Amino acid sequence: MLLPSAGVKPHAAGSTLKTIVLDAGHGGQDPGCNGAGEIWEKNVTLAITLKLGKLLEDSMKDVKVVYTRKTDKFVELWERPNQANKDNADLFISIHCNANNNTAAAGSETYFMGLHKTSGNLEVSKRENSVITYESDYKTNERYGGFDPNSPESHIIFTLVQNAFLQQSLKFSQMVENQTGAISKVKSRGIKQAGFLVLWQTAMPSVLVETGFLTNASDRAVLKSEEGQKIIAKGIYKAIVAYKKELEKSAAIKAEKKNTATDSTKSAKNIR
Repeated sequence: MLLPSAGVKPHAAGSTLKTIVLDAGHGGQDPGCNGAGEIWEKNVTLAITLKLGKLLEDSMKDVKVVYTRKTDKFVELWERPNQANKDNADLFISIHCNANNNTAAAGSETYFMGLHKTSGNLEVSKRENSVITYESDYKTNERYGGFDPNSPESHIIFTLVQNAFLQQSLKFSQMVENQTGAISKVKSRGIKQAGFLVLWQTAMPSVLVETGFLTNASDRAVLKSEEGQKIIAKGIYKAIVAYKKELEKSAAIKAEKKNTATDSTKSAKNIR
């Protein structure tokens, strides 16, 4: 198994926010989970993604917004992070809906790449990673490094991958849950870590947002409604705004320190 090497080199992401890739989970022949026969995950994720994209395009003219899909089409799992890497994205956001046999389970969760700390986290990643079985060549596709969604070993080894942007991903995850939890009827379950194929090969800060449980009646009512989708999109948008401001503030502080150090060096040379 070749999994431990993601095979991508991080670029300068993490210090600016010029390009964002929005990934609407599932699509086409891969419907995702279903909510009581009322709605499919692929339709909810696309609706929220398009609403989020419009908010960004209307208000952040200096940021390029890229979509992995804008229609109900099937996108292979490897193509999603690959799109972000090709566009030298500074942030990758994959939007999903959750599901559980326990219909009382409810709330949003934002994941970043890392160790499965609970069996619940592992089950979520297993479900999302299993979509590669819709690809006929997934067993021989070198891009997956021999990953087998049916093998417990694959999921364990998967968590050993080191992500260069773990701290930024963690920080943005917190912002998403804080902002969406403050305005949405879908309550936050917090941030979590797990091994997702869609995050594994990204060369920038990346998160997977589980916007709520389609298997829970209360969450489902929000997720299938136009207003509920708008509010969730707004929450993620506000998180992006806050994240961008923090990056710009950090960059300004670094630039000021660099200028101060340069001035000090010049002064020292003049004294000599």
